[in-house]
Order: sequence, then C-alpha cells, then structure tokens
Amino acid sequence: MQLANIELGKLSVSKANMRYGRKAPDVSDILPSIRARGVLVPLLVRANGSTETFEIVAGSRRFHAAQITAQESGEADPLPCAIMEDGDDASALEASLIENIARLDPDEVSQWETFTRLVQKEGRTPEQIGQTFGLTDLYVRRILALGNLVPRIRDLYRREEIDAGTVRHLTLASKAQQKDWLALFDDPDTYVPTGSQLKAWLFGGASISTMAAIFPLGEYKGRIVTDLFGEDGYFADSDQFWSAQNAAIAARRDALIEAGWADVEVMEPGQYFHSWEYEKTPKAKGGKVFITISHRGEVETHEGWLSAKEARKARAQAAKADASEADREAATNARPEVTSGLQTYIDLHRHAATRAVLTDHPGVALRLMIAHAVTGSPLWNLRTEPQSCRNEAVAESVETSAAEARFDEKRRAVLALLNFAPDEPTVTGGNGMDEDTSAIFARLLALPDGDVLAILAVVMGETLEAGSAVVEAVGAYLQVDMANLWTPDDALLDLIRDRQVVNAVLRDVAGKHTADANVAEKIKTQKSIIRDHLTGSNDRRKVEGWVPKWLRFPAASYTARPFATLAKWKDVQRHVKGLPAPQPVEMGPVEPYAIAAE
Repeated sequence: MQLANIELGKLSVSKANMRYGRKAPDVSDILPSIRARGVLVPLLVRANGSTETFEIVAGSRRFHAAQITAQESGEADPLPCAIMEDGDDASALEASLIENIARLDPDEVSQWETFTRLVQKEGRTPEQIGQTFGLTDLYVRRILALGNLVPRIRDLYRREEIDAGTVRHLTLASKAQQKDWLALFDDPDTYVPTGSQLKAWLFGGASISTMAAIFPLGEYKGRIVTDLFGEDGYFADSDQFWSAQNAAIAARRDALIEAGWADVEVMEPGQYFHSWEYEKTPKAKGGKVFITISHRGEVETHEGWLSAKEARKARAQAAKADASEADREAATNARPEVTSGLQTYIDLHRHAATRAVLTDHPGVALRLMIAHAVTGSPLWNLRTEPQSCRNEAVAESVETSAAEARFDEKRRAVLALLNFAPDEPTVTGGNGMDEDTSAIFARLLALPDGDVLAILAVVMGETLEAGSAVVEAVGAYLQVDMANLWTPDDALLDLIRDRQVVNAVLRDVAGKHTADANVAEKIKTQKSIIRDHLTGSNDRRKVEGWVPKWLRFPAASYTARPFATLAKWKDVQRHVKGLPAPQPVEMGPVEPYAIAAE
C-alpha cells in the first residue's frame, strides 16, 4: 500500500464499488465534518490502467461529500488516498486505516500537539508519523502547519468558530497579519475576510499561484509562500513576479517572431481573446499570434489568427493572381503603425527641421527652386506652407521647437535684408508693403550673391510642402540631425496609443531589458517609464539625444505595418543616395532694420 494525496478530478468510483451506477449517496451525516475538517480517513483506490487516474474501491461517500464542499467553496483540495497494489486485500486495508485513524484524537489541534511531541521528543519525521497512523505525508504536514498559528486562532479552530478554509490561509500569514486578522474578527462592525477572500486579503489583492509562472521557478529570486493545505505556492511580492513574468512573455514573443510569425500581439492584462472575432489563419498566410494575460498571471498563446477585417483583406489580396509577396504582406498588416494625428506630428516636425537646415544650403535651395519651376504649372503661383493642424498640442509643439526658432531667426535676417518689417509672418506671398515685383527685383540686384541665396533658402523653406516626398529627399541629402532640432514632449507621447508600438518605443528609449520586463503593463504605465527616462525622473537613467525612428533621416518604423513617411522615403531614396554631401553657406552681416527711402 502506498499513501498519496490525489486531485479530485483524477478520481472516479470503481465499477467494483457497491455504490457504482447508483444515484449519489446521502452524505448529510458526514458533510458537516468534511466541510469543517476535510477528509481524514484515506480512500482506498487503485490505478486506472496506464493513465494517471484512479478508481475508488472504498470511500465513495467521502468522495461525493468532498465534491460538494469543492463546489461550495470553489476550491478543490486533493484527497488522502491509499493506493492498492497487486495482492492487497481491500477489506483488510480499510480496517487497518480505520483502526489507525481511531487512535487519533478527532480534534486536529490535539493532533497537532501529538505530532509536535513526536517530532520534538522522539525525533519522528512527518513520513514516519504518517506510516504510524496510516496518514499521507501531506496530511501530517497540514496538521503540523497549525504550529504557524498564534494560540488563539488554534483555539478558535478547535471550537469550530472558524472553518478549515480560513485556517488553511492563515497558516500562510505572518504573526503580524494574524494579529491584524484577529482584530477584525473581534470587531462586530468590521468585515473580516474568510475562506478564499482571506487569501486575497493576505496578498494585497489577487494571489498569484506559482503554477501561473512561465519562467523557471528555480531562477526566481523572490520569496514564495507554500500552501501546505492546497499543495500550492504563491508569490509573496506581486511586483517581483510580474517583472519576471513580463520578461518571460517578451522572450516568448521574440521567439515566436524568430519562428516566422508575421506579428505577435501582447494583449493588455485582463483582456480576453474571443475566437469568434478572429479567423484561423496559418503562419504561411500571414497568421498572427495573440498572447493573453490574466490578472492572476496566467499566460495563454493563441497562434494562427487574424481579425475578421484583416482576414477579408488578406483573402481579397491573395485572390489576385499577380499579387506580389509585398502586396500580401501589406494585406496582413493593413492597420497603419501610427494614427493620423501622430502622422501629422511627424510630418510637421520633419518639415520644420528640413527647412531649418535648408537655410544653410542656398545652393540646394536654388536647385530645388528650379526643380519646382520646371515641374510646376506655366503660371508659378507660390504659397507658403501653413503648417496647419487641428491638434493644439501638436501645433504648439512645432511652433516652440528648436527647428522653428532657428528658421525664424534666419527669416528675420532675410526680412531685414529686404527692409521688411521684422514682425512679418512670412517673406513669401506679400509683406504688407505696397511694392511691386520690379522694386523687389531692384533691391535684390543690389545685394551680393550670398545674401540673395540666403533669401532664396528662406523662400524655399516657406514653400516646402509638409509631409511630401520632397521633405524626405532634402532632409536625407542634408543629413538633418533631429537631435539638435527637436526635443521629446508630451504631445508626441500622448499620440502613441498602440500597445505594440509603445513597447517598441520603450525598448528604443530604455533598452530591451526594461521593455521586456514591462511588456504586459498598461500603455499608460509604459509611457510613464519612457517619460521618466527622457527626463531622468523617479531614479531612472536619463536618455540624452533620443529621437524616435519616425523623425530620423532617413525615416524608419517600429513594426512591419504601413508607415506613410517610410513609404515616401523608399520612393525617393534612389535619387539622393550616393550624392556628395553639401557644404553650408554663411549669410553676410545684416544691417539693422530700416525702410529705405525711395
């Protein structure tokens, strides 16, 4: 005979049992005892073939009573069982077990006193005590765990004023927590947590079982509290658990991407994956992987799915016989990487930086102006770029940027060269003075070539279209350094709303380790970490000179999804790559503003 604790779901009544096939037996006489104390007398079971399940030879009523208590409490404890071997006589074994149990005091606190004396005075081990009384090793350890309780809690349990479920969780509590719980118990006007609610109270929220971990427990540095009653362990520090779990989730995501999946989306904790909202799609046809995370820490991986919208687009694209591989990839990544608001932010800041640098290269501006004249309409109608934006935060971000300040400085110098008022908003398209083209032309003729080129560069900058492919061509050729012309701000972070993108930006700013450790955190939390690194707040390492990939020249993206700026660069890069680097031209000294008398 071998004693063991076996999960409720692995037990079933044997056909040899006299109660097999009948309706559930009446267990009303033993149910109160099992509710309070659990199953004390082991069930007689035997292995069910080669499976890991067992059939009950004796103890059917105890089994049914345990099922009822499990349904009532929502928790199923393993049952003590005596596993029969070939040649064992069931009647003799059961009589022996009952006789051994009869030698024990039915009061579990008294049992604890007996077991403690055997351990301390006779040096017995839990295994030896179990063999003496026909008890499983786990049952003995459960009783010994009562030693973790303060004496008053043991007395309350002995008098059946608190149930077994409550005592089970109190054995996990520190002495201070037990005293706090007793204070709640003694106050008639205060709610006192019991049963499974007590576990949440002890752990400050949802308790996280070690079974939820997808990382090796042997490498975990934090403290794990063992539940001797439930044969389970719990993480004492949820923050430390989530740090390790998030790193393991990120590693799983990276491994799936390396395995060739088109995309791996880590969903927000608590968000469910509803299969009816998706279509099963194999990896070869662009299927994605979705990773769900429960608030209790459980992680599930759903491989080979696309949203219904993405699946329809993928099918339509695949139906075209001449569809290229790039077209099929675009079909599976139909959702843009950035929102329209964020695209506007990117376009305007790239435009501001490009025209700021363009003013140092009048020769480039001259050639660009000629190109505009050659490719434009017969009547050249110049209009300034309005840099319009409905989002006030984006408009303010561009207006107060270093690039705009630099361009405005050059514009004011040009206004002075032309004897225009310094508060004119533009050089191009009218200046508030009643002058015709011939007068402006005459003034230009009086200026040296360097100053004329400087005026040209400002005019070209004012008429450069934001968001156009020309900005990409000019910015890349001039090797615009955005780190000197742009500063990270809240307007940018507020516009990033995609989980995959914000985690990629976090990796760009803080590194892979930090991004992986927070991969399952809320977008708001990840943004806060990015902000802390950019400002050096909350003891985070300050990151200097960071520029998002979207704003760099040439532009790049964080995902495989469409990004309009990158698409424009790919269209023009062949025209500007390999050309010699330009040399800036300095403007001559500018006389103080004065309206020339004519």
